[in-house]
Amino acid sequence: MTSIVRQLHDALLDLVGLLNRAQPDETMLKTAGVSLDRALFPLLVRIERRGPIGVGDLADLAGRDYSTVSRQVAKLEGLGLVTRGPSAADRRVNEAAVTPRGRAMIRDIDAARETLAGRLLASWSEQDQHDLARLLRRLADDALAAQSVGNRLDSDGNLGPPA
Repeated sequence: MTSIVRQLHDALLDLVGLLNRAQPDETMLKTAGVSLDRALFPLLVRIERRGPIGVGDLADLAGRDYSTVSRQVAKLEGLGLVTRGPSAADRRVNEAAVTPRGRAMIRDIDAARETLAGRLLASWSEQDQHDLARLLRRLADDALAAQSVGNRLDSDGNLGPPA
């Protein structure tokens, strides 16, 4: 019998693999009517969701190196989709924020995501959809908290302060 952690890990690997393929991104952009390099749109969405955000933090979230993300953010800025500038909290940090034009593009992408996900989840009950969203958010929040500076898992697997 396969453990629940193994089943969860296998499902997450499958989903991440699907999300990293070119075809779903191309379908999303085509459905949205958006012309944008498929490597740029996930960054644009992350900037909108988390921004203003430092380029280093954005690189960490995207799982890419800083120099690559910095170049890609520069491309987004050149397209008028984001602005970059020093953080109000720490002038040494260069932050990216979405422009109104970028927000309009994200609205189109979000609408396409709703359409495509709606097809995928059409046979799911509304309660199952809400449960999935709630539990995935909980998993993501707990994973992010476990990775944050100053937190560790204790011997029982509970999140606690540093020793």
